Amino acid sequence: MFHKLWPLIRSEISGTAAARAVAEIARFHRIQASPGFRQAAEWVCQEASRAGLAAGINSFPADSAARFWSAASFQEWEARAATLYLIEPADQARKLADFRDLPLHLVARSLPFDGEAEVVVLEKGEEEKEYEGKDLRGKVVLVRGNVRRVQDLAVVRRGAVGLIYDGMAEQEPVRPAWALPDAVQYTSFWWYGPEPRGFGFAITPRQGETLRRLAQEHTLRVRAYVDASLYNGWMEVVEAFIPGETDEEIVLLAHLCHPQPSANDNASGAAVLLETARALAALLARGELAPPRRTIRFLWVPEITGSLAWLSFSEDCIPRQIAGLNLDMVGQDQDQCGSSLLVESPPEALPNFTGALLARLRDLLLPEVKTFGGVGGYPLFRTADVPFGGGSDHSVFSDPSVGVPMPMLIQWPDRYYHTSADTPDRVDPKMLGRVAALSGLYAYWLAQAGEQEARWLARELSARFRQRVIAELQAALTGADEESGPGREEIRQRLEYRIERHQRALESVRRLAQIDISSHQAADADFAGQEYRRAADDLPDRPAPAMPEVEGAEWVPRRRFRGPLHPEEEVARRDAAVRDRWWEFQRRMRKTASVLPNLAEYWADGRRTVAEITATIRHETGLEAAALIAEYFRWLADLGLAEVRVTDH
Repeated sequence: MFHKLWPLIRSEISGTAAARAVAEIARFHRIQASPGFRQAAEWVCQEASRAGLAAGINSFPADSAARFWSAASFQEWEARAATLYLIEPADQARKLADFRDLPLHLVARSLPFDGEAEVVVLEKGEEEKEYEGKDLRGKVVLVRGNVRRVQDLAVVRRGAVGLIYDGMAEQEPVRPAWALPDAVQYTSFWWYGPEPRGFGFAITPRQGETLRRLAQEHTLRVRAYVDASLYNGWMEVVEAFIPGETDEEIVLLAHLCHPQPSANDNASGAAVLLETARALAALLARGELAPPRRTIRFLWVPEITGSLAWLSFSEDCIPRQIAGLNLDMVGQDQDQCGSSLLVESPPEALPNFTGALLARLRDLLLPEVKTFGGVGGYPLFRTADVPFGGGSDHSVFSDPSVGVPMPMLIQWPDRYYHTSADTPDRVDPKMLGRVAALSGLYAYWLAQAGEQEARWLARELSARFRQRVIAELQAALTGADEESGPGREEIRQRLEYRIERHQRALESVRRLAQIDISSHQAADADFAGQEYRRAADDLPDRPAPAMPEVEGAEWVPRRRFRGPLHPEEEVARRDAAVRDRWWEFQRRMRKTASVLPNLAEYWADGRRTVAEITATIRHETGLEAAALIAEYFRWLADLGLAEVRVTDH
């Protein structure tokens, strides 16, 4: 089935050309809704057109009045110049930051400023107690904490004029503390609240440590200059097409935004998408590939916001989109970055075939070299299959209220993620070539898939389901003597969940062709039942975990908007006490799993109670987070983003 397509597409792909495209895109300071992003979009559109694709740019309003479903838009921002000088103590005077040297030195969306200010040194600046007894009016704070939180506490509430950030987020195990002392962290303001206020500069941890030592004996003063402006403008989405014979579509996308240089994140995804589109167009133009049945649509977007904007303005396209693929941070040199190539499946709230298909096609990459004995093969790179984690554009398309199943290819972790060290020399042309070939095969195979391919795919899903059933039962048996291990009833409930999700995933294959999948559904359910009965006697006879007693467990939540919700935008408009409570709640949520809000929203279909949503999330992730999930829905209800009704059972 793939023996002709795979070598044909792979031979057309050039990882070297993709690496050159990464370097080109990395030249632009690609902040969402900015002239730099527009220039990058125009370059991508020009290259797509040059490759023979029908390409264009869609513009969406970048102003505080526009909304994309529940998400608020924001004003366009342009920065022209910015400098930060230490001027006191005089014998230590020096330039600390210059936008022309490194655009990352300026916190994105900073407002204009020209003047001098005393520096007040804090540790993180995220807690009220750090500000006790400190007069910040007209001053600048030096902090290592979240810049949006600091902007609220120091600038909005206490009259500081701006901040200097010297932090560096840790990414264990590849980036422990002080792993990048001379890099600058990507930082940004988001103006969702009332009136924007303040500016910010980011400096290296080494520079920050020097300032902190000086401040122990001296008063620090800086001179800051920021020439920047916020105004009603536009944000762009580039799209290109390979036309099909029907109105159905396969959609591939990559986010184009992020500050200069931001090579792996995500010039690599944008460049791979461009190379994938070019290669397919070239093969079609030469007649080496037959015209596809379904249109292949390519999108280069501002991350999350661009997907929301495009979808909310193109709702008539959504039912025609059979499947998608998100390319985010795909080009890493794994030796330098410490990354692995991950196939991330869509959420289980939207059961479908795409994650299994992408993982199966990825396996074609694996036999790069043969064993010493000349048989078998294995890869020279790291790769893994992982569950849905969110955090990128596939979380928008794969939201069940949108319903376009979209896995993601990503490399994680990355030693240089969101720093000035994410440069084109951290990119591996071979990896770019691998991912472009895989993306091209995935897109074209789906675009031309018919009855034969659908039957094969149903068998593939069945095979993977059976393997998973065996693996999970064996894992339960292996941990049967552990007191915290699952018991017989919990395994039975989990298996029922797996069967129901699998049967729905099999149904999704019928989007490709109207085949009969009932025999697979029945046989796979019987198989799972037989395997459970074989294992049941050896499983501990303990009850399944009870739903913790939490307020709101009986609620039935329903979202008021399509697509992922954005409570932080609504919170920003509330008073300080609400913002403080939200900050504490987010901190507790992040300690458990940052994906929890997405998952909770996805399962909130207006029929499930909070208790039932909690149970499905436990089956999907293994996490027990009843109290957090209930609290999250209370927030959504209070903010007007969801409605809740109370059920009697």
